[in-house]
Amino acid sequence: MKKLLLDKNISQRIVARICHIYSSAAHVKDFSFEQADDDAIWEFAKSKGYLIVSKDSDFHQKSLLWGHPPKLIYLRVGNYTTSYITQVLINSYATITAFAEDGSILILM
Repeated sequence: MKKLLLDKNISQRIVARICHIYSSAAHVKDFSFEQADDDAIWEFAKSKGYLIVSKDSDFHQKSLLWGHPPKLIYLRVGNYTTSYITQVLINSYATITAFAEDGSILILM
C-alpha cells in the first residue's frame, strides 16, 4: 500500500483528486499538523508508515541525513497548479509503487 502524506506546501485538494488510486493519501492538515514543524511531520510519517510528498528542500536534507523511514517523494515542480501536481502523482503511480517497495531507495525526485 502506498500511504502518501502531502506536506503543507501542497494543496489539500489533491487528496480528493488522487484517492481513487492512492486510497490512503492524506494531508498534514488531516492530522492537525498545519502548524507543525518538519521534525514532527517526519516522526508522524515514520510512525504511521507514510511516504512524505513535499516540495520542501528541508525534507530532502533530512532524508539525506537520517535515511528512511519515512521515504520522501520530493516534487521539484516549482509553483505549478494543483491540477499539474495531481497529474504528476497519477501518472507516476507505477514509479511510486516501485519506489515504495524498494528498500534501497530513500528519495524519489
